[in-house]
Formats: sequence, C-alpha cells, structure tokens
Amino acid sequence: MGWAAALALPRPAGPHHVGCADVMVGRTRQGLFFRLYYPCEPHARAARPLWIPRAEYFEGLVDVGGRRRWWSAPLLRAAFSTFRVPLSWNSPFKPGSAKYPLIIFSHGLGAFRTLYSAVCAELASRGFVVAALEHRDRSASATYFCTGEPGEALREEWIPYGRVPPGEKEFYFRNKQLHQRADECARGLQLFEDISRGQVVPNVLHGAFDLSVLQGSIDMTKVAIMGHSFGGVTAVLATVKEPRFSCAVALDAWMFPLEHARYPDVSKPLLFINNEKFQTPESIARMKRLRSRNSETKAVTILGSVHHSQSDITFLTGKFEKLINRILTTRGTLDPHKVLGITCQAALAFLQRHLDLNEDFDQWDPLLDGIGDSVVADEPLCRSNL
Repeated sequence: MGWAAALALPRPAGPHHVGCADVMVGRTRQGLFFRLYYPCEPHARAARPLWIPRAEYFEGLVDVGGRRRWWSAPLLRAAFSTFRVPLSWNSPFKPGSAKYPLIIFSHGLGAFRTLYSAVCAELASRGFVVAALEHRDRSASATYFCTGEPGEALREEWIPYGRVPPGEKEFYFRNKQLHQRADECARGLQLFEDISRGQVVPNVLHGAFDLSVLQGSIDMTKVAIMGHSFGGVTAVLATVKEPRFSCAVALDAWMFPLEHARYPDVSKPLLFINNEKFQTPESIARMKRLRSRNSETKAVTILGSVHHSQSDITFLTGKFEKLINRILTTRGTLDPHKVLGITCQAALAFLQRHLDLNEDFDQWDPLLDGIGDSVVADEPLCRSNL
C-alpha cells in the first residue's frame, strides 16, 4: 500500500443534487458520445460512476504519454481503476420550475469525456445541463462508437489517439481536428434542439439514460460552449460555426490550431480563464486580438495554477500522485479546490451576464475584471511554457 492513491474530488457545492449518465447517439463514427451532468432527484442508494470507466482509456493515456503499454497501462489500472466520482449514476432527472440552460463541454488533447467531472458537476449543481463530449477526431486518448442494426448486439469500434504523422506540419493536422471538434459541438447543440422538439433520440448504450425525460426542461435560448486547452479553442471556433452558442468559456485555451483567417468571424463574447504556467506571449497576443474585437470578451489568470489545474487529475492524492505530478505537473502552488472555485465562479458570473440568467452569480462579477484573491486580469505571467 506504499503507493496508495485516491481521487479527492469535492462534492458539488450548488443547491442541486447532480446525476450523470453516458449517452451515445447514432451507430456510426459521425454520431455523438458524451457524459451528461444534470440536476437530479436525491437518491440515497444511487451508484457512483467510475472516474475512468474502461481499460482502453488507461492504454490510451499511456499512448499519449509515449510510455510502453505492457507495464504502464497495468500500473495505471491498478492505481486508478476503482476511483469513483461523488455523483449519482443514472439517477432520475429533476425537472425545474424553469428550464435549465445548456453547456456543451469540449475536452483537451489526450483527455476524454470523464476527466472534467469536478467542473461539469459544479455547474450542473448550479442549475445547468452539461454535455461533456468525447471527440472522435483522434484527439481523445481513446474513444469508441457502436455499430449494428437496431435489435442486434452492439459491436464496439475503438478510435485510438493519433499523433501528427511524420512529415506533416502540426498546424494543419491540428487545424483539421479543430474543425471536426467544433462541428461535433454544433451537432451536440442540434441534438438537444431535436430532443426539445419532441424528436425521439435513442441512446444506444444498453440500459442507458432515456433522453426523452429532458423534453421541455432545457432552455435552448440559453446555450453556451465551454472547453479546456484544445477544447478551449474548440469553444471559440464553435461560436463561429454555430451562432446559437451565445458565448464561450475557454479554460487555458491552446490557441495554436485556429487559423488567423477565422479571427474576424469571432463575434460572440468569450471568457478566457488562463493558468499561470502554460500560455505563451503569442497565444496571449491572439487572445488580445479577439478582445480588441469585442468589449465583452474577458481574460483572467489564476495565479499558482498549472495547465492541468482545471481537470480532475489535479485532485489525485497519495504517493502515486507525486509520481504523476513529476510527469504531467498536475498541481500548482494554489490549492486545487481554490482553483476550481475561481474557475466556476468566474464562469457562472460570465454565463449569467450573457445568457441573461436570473440568478445570484453576479456576486462574482469582480473576478471577470481580475479582482480577487489569486486572480489577475489580462495576461498570465508566462514564467514557463509547459
């Protein structure tokens, strides 16, 4: 037990209990796969979902890290395969007195749908429905889709993580992925539009969440896009491809893959919540360019944070976490709970402003101007580029 580890995810702090479920729509690669976070009815006996649900994801994480599968994947499985998140699995959806706003969430490079459960659950506890997509552009560490005719047994086809091919420039490879990701986000929004209109949308996973319970409970006039790293720039582009996104929240966005020709098309308000030790001067210049086009676009930096501070990985504890931290730099000097609090409070204040919500999230408005403990406005200090 010398390498004992734990996942110390906080319970969501909002007034709603939070349920989560996996949703797969369609039986082709062009379908959608996401983890849904939503306000749910209290259920004392509800199961807690696994944090990393399948062995294939451990193998994918090893591939992303460039390690050998034969020893690294079993080690990760032994350390993390039993970790569960403090949410209610497939619990009954809780209809609200008013419709819930919707957030589509896009994961970072080498991540997948379950690695941002702390952020997504906190937003759901505040009265949002959040769909965390698992992208199929080979930027996820691993993902899959199911094939087979209705009534037949499902057959899984796995999509591995893809590196930049030899001889191909990284920008062109990542830019192609970026556009696929933004298109998937737009299709995610359309899916919820279809559900809201009463269209039957089967969830092909066995014994899975029934999407029809969402009909009449989501406010499709209050829709935002959010993401981390590669997902942050995906959120920016998605506002161009799908005008129904009212605004975007970009967590430590990796701006590199977005072509300059698209910048004049970005017109929706953006909130960049950056970490202290990731951004480069070039990336900051790109954010400033977008800020110059829209006075409602904001950029703040959380001091004492690193690139992984907004993912669940930062909440790993124990001696194994110390080993992982040496490889990924999972934790900065600021307490992870404080980073989560600043991230979600700033996002909520921004969403209230641009989704016209009748909540008390405006109490955190000063964060949007970089006013508060451990937050500054405009530019990260760029002490290192990790």
